[in-house]
Amino acid sequence: MVAAMLGEGESTIRNAPEVGDVEITGAMLEALGHTVERNGPDITVSPGAVTEPRVPRAFTGLNRIPILMVGPLLHLAGEAFVPLVGGDPIGRRPVDFHVDALRAMGAEVEVGDTGISARASRLYGARIDLPYPSVGATETVLMTAVLAEGKTVLRGAAMEPEVVELALFLQRMGAHIELSPDRRIVIEGVDKLKGASTRLAGDRLEAFSYLVAGLITRGEVRVHGCTQDRLVTAITTLARMGARFEITDEWITASAPDGLRPAAVHTDTHPGYMTDWQQPLMVLFTQAEGMSVLHETVFENRLVYVPALKKMGCEIEVFSACLGGPACRFHDSNSVHSAVVRGVSKLTGADVTMPDVRAGFSAVLAASVADGPSTLRGVHHIERGYHRPAEQFASLGLKLQPVTV
Repeated sequence: MVAAMLGEGESTIRNAPEVGDVEITGAMLEALGHTVERNGPDITVSPGAVTEPRVPRAFTGLNRIPILMVGPLLHLAGEAFVPLVGGDPIGRRPVDFHVDALRAMGAEVEVGDTGISARASRLYGARIDLPYPSVGATETVLMTAVLAEGKTVLRGAAMEPEVVELALFLQRMGAHIELSPDRRIVIEGVDKLKGASTRLAGDRLEAFSYLVAGLITRGEVRVHGCTQDRLVTAITTLARMGARFEITDEWITASAPDGLRPAAVHTDTHPGYMTDWQQPLMVLFTQAEGMSVLHETVFENRLVYVPALKKMGCEIEVFSACLGGPACRFHDSNSVHSAVVRGVSKLTGADVTMPDVRAGFSAVLAASVADGPSTLRGVHHIERGYHRPAEQFASLGLKLQPVTV
């Protein structure tokens, strides 16, 4: 949706989910003067004249999208202001990588208490080395370099499927992008881009979450619309725990008729085990026979949801040491980023507050196998990242009842 700002003409994004982040992003684009129309699963963005290149401060902290708009706004208006990023409370989301990349391409950038201001009469290609393969910083470079003058060489780029999906969309718009080995992306700036159409691939985070929902309840869930190549590492991880799979070009089914075994897993950048898969896995560990270990290496504060799970009876201990994998960048820090989980835990219903999207889904998973009812607060977090979650859970047989206070 942000990339569509750069096109001369409307762009259509098909198979878009009905999630809160899409609505927030659409509202930001409309505030900048663009037109956003939704027709079922299709979103059409028609770029307009940006007379006030400022994302309103009302969007402060709602998600991580505003920082991605700086480059496009500089191309469209020569200046930009965006409020501070937000989203899940999973640790610092430093904008240093974004800011350094924008400055390397010729922008004057100031980071203030309320947001980020930038100016540039012209942006130029540059050689940029990311200290860490950040998805967001890679997206910033892509959407800034495509209209910059000259060649940009990005080293240390994130290569997640979603990043490649963005690069392919920009290529359809007329961008010159080359994906090279060793996390290197080469972008040749062009004079203009046109509108384009694309169909989004299935959400691998949702797909994994629902597969785990079946495994944790000793049931069987069939997920449609997310291809096997997006779940390779996740499928193998679950298979090692005893899950059985049926896989076709259209769907993936998982079951565990003989129970689950423990595992040691550490998260990593793509193609490793992704950080957004670890919260459902943590709950699944509680229903596997034995001791499991989880080592989070991407975000420093990803385990904030553990107290809520422990309240429901999950036997989890967290540590600042690197467990379950090689030493990571949080080694010798105070960051609590490893967990040891004992299974099988007998879970009980509880009243818990969900702190973020993936943790919220994990609380629902724990509630689905707990004895007695659970009251889950902060449901809006799930709705921000999952397509019609209540409807999906109800279709799987989970009994949900809205609480009015």
